[in-house]
Amino acid sequence: MGKNLLSLKDMSVNEIQDILKRAQAYANGKKIDLHHKIIANLFFEASTRTHYSFITAEHKLNCRILDFSPGFSSLTKGETFYDTVKTFTQFGVDAIVIRSPQNEWYKELTSIQTPIINAGDGTLDHPTQTLLDLLTIQQEFKRFKNLVILIVGDIKHSRVAHSNIEVMRRLGMKVLLSAPKEFQDSRFEYIDFDKGIKQADVVNMLRIQNERLDVKMSLSIKTYCQKYGLNKQRVLMMKPKAIIIHPAPVNRNVEIDDDIVECHKSRIFKQIKNGVYVRMAVIERSVKK
Repeated sequence: MGKNLLSLKDMSVNEIQDILKRAQAYANGKKIDLHHKIIANLFFEASTRTHYSFITAEHKLNCRILDFSPGFSSLTKGETFYDTVKTFTQFGVDAIVIRSPQNEWYKELTSIQTPIINAGDGTLDHPTQTLLDLLTIQQEFKRFKNLVILIVGDIKHSRVAHSNIEVMRRLGMKVLLSAPKEFQDSRFEYIDFDKGIKQADVVNMLRIQNERLDVKMSLSIKTYCQKYGLNKQRVLMMKPKAIIIHPAPVNRNVEIDDDIVECHKSRIFKQIKNGVYVRMAVIERSVKK
C-alpha cells in the first residue's frame, strides 16, 4: 500500500529529504509512467497553483485523473465530507488529493485505506507548499542548516507559516517572524521587519488571509504596506544572495510592491514550477507499493 502525506510533522527529516531528492530528480528530467494509476483531486476550497500543479503533475506521470467539483456534487444535497471521500475510495482510485478549509480534516478519515495527500487544511498545514519552498531554498543554497528565514505577514491564519516554522526549525534553519499584533500567533516571538530583513537569507512574504478573518483588518492597506510590505528600499537592505519567496496568490502592492514580484531576488514563479516536481514526487510516493 502507498503512503499518506498528511503533515510533515509526522515525517522524519530523512523522509522529507527523500521527497526533495525525488522532486529534484523530476526537475532534472526524470520520467516515470504511472498510466495505470487513478488519482482523485477533491478540492473543497478554491485553489489555482496547488490544484492545477497537482493536475499537471498527474499528467506528467501519465496518471488518469478524476477532478471533483463541489458545486456540481452531492454536497449540494447534503452529503457529508466523509461520505464524499469514501465514495471515491469505492471507485477504486489509487490516491486522493484533498484540500479543505477545515483544520485537520484528515482526522475524520482514519478508516480510509486509500492513500491521502493533504493539499491544505484550514490554517494549520500545507505540506506540499513547504516541500516546494524547501526545494527552492535547497536549489539556491545547497543546504538548510544555519540559514535564516524571515516569515512576514499574516502568521496567525497561514497554514504555510505554521507548516514552514516547524519543519524549517527541524532542518536547522533559524526562523524569524514579523507580523502586526492582530496577525500574530501568540505561541511565537516576533521581530521588527527592518531588523529581521538584514539577517535573512530567505524572506518569506505571506498574503493577508482575508477569507479567514473574523473581522476586517484594523490597519489600513497603506499602513500595512509601510510597516510590513516589501518594497525597493527593503530589498536594498537584504543580504546580497538573499532570496524572496511567497506561497501566492500575491496581493500586489499590499505585501509586495508590483515591481518587486519579479525582481532579481524573487523566486516566486520558480516556486510554482518546483511545485509540479514536488507533487510528482509525493504522488509517486503515495501510489508506490
